[in-house]
Amino acid sequence: MGKRQHVLPPSLAPRGLSRLEAAEYVGVGPTLFDEMVQDGRMPRPKAINSRTVWDLRAVDRAFDLLPGGGNDSGGEWDVET
Repeated sequence: MGKRQHVLPPSLAPRGLSRLEAAEYVGVGPTLFDEMVQDGRMPRPKAINSRTVWDLRAVDRAFDLLPGGGNDSGGEWDVET
C-alpha cells in the first residue's frame, strides 16, 4: 500500500485533520495534544468509518478559547482572579 496522494492545492487546508496534523496545526506535540483532548481544551475527534479525524473549525474554536496572548477573547478557560 503506497502513500496517500494529495489532490488538494497547497493553499486549501483540508477540513479533517489526523491526530498528528491537528497537533502540529496548534503547535504542540501529539502527546500534549492527546492530553488537551482528554481535559477538554481540544475537541474530541469525529469517527469516519475506522478513521479518527479532527474538524479543523472545531480545533480553531478551541484554540481561540485558550488563555493568553493578545487573542484572549474571554471564554470558559479564563481564570478568576
